[in-house]
Amino acid sequence: MAAIIGESPKLALYSYWQSSCSWRVRFALNLKGISYEYKAVNLSKGEQFTPEFEKLNPLHFVPVLVDGDVVVSDSYAILLYLEEKYPQRALLPADPQLKALNLQVASIVTSSIQPLHMLSTLKYLEQNVGPQESLLFSQTNVEKGFNALEKLLKDINGKYATGDEVYMADVFMAPQIAAAMQRFKIDMSKYPRLCRIFESLKALLEFLDASPERQPDAVH
Repeated sequence: MAAIIGESPKLALYSYWQSSCSWRVRFALNLKGISYEYKAVNLSKGEQFTPEFEKLNPLHFVPVLVDGDVVVSDSYAILLYLEEKYPQRALLPADPQLKALNLQVASIVTSSIQPLHMLSTLKYLEQNVGPQESLLFSQTNVEKGFNALEKLLKDINGKYATGDEVYMADVFMAPQIAAAMQRFKIDMSKYPRLCRIFESLKALLEFLDASPERQPDAVH
């Protein structure tokens, strides 16, 4: 399934509606006002294992961004590429300390939280130790990551993660928080700072338009 997001796109995004990693990239593209063609990859049907998709990403993960002859996989790499190639509406602040904090938050999400509850990981755990243990494993690791983020951001003023502007930290955290609540039933009352950030972000049209249920491949 393909859909045009915006006018005359030159970029193509290979995405799956429920993928939080894809959600990050959709959110970033919306914030930057970049149009793109949405190319759905149905992970539940194994479309990520087709020879065509393997040429784009041998790891068989979404998202993948295609910009002319440039192919970039992994949401972290994609966001850094977009920041360099399309500097409008910067997602990294100029201040070195704030920039480092944004990259740190993004890294926590991408390396210490999301990989531990990705579809292939949970499927392996369910098959080998059972569904209840798989859920507990996910909840434990999400909460460990959220505890770190809460402490890291608790003394920062502003509506969003690192102040009053939406930056990369927000782009990575918002889909992760949504997934934590919807999929893993995490009690977010334990993380008041993260809750306040998420309440501000979920009011943004760019975030809502990137949400899973608004994607052309969404199953309702």
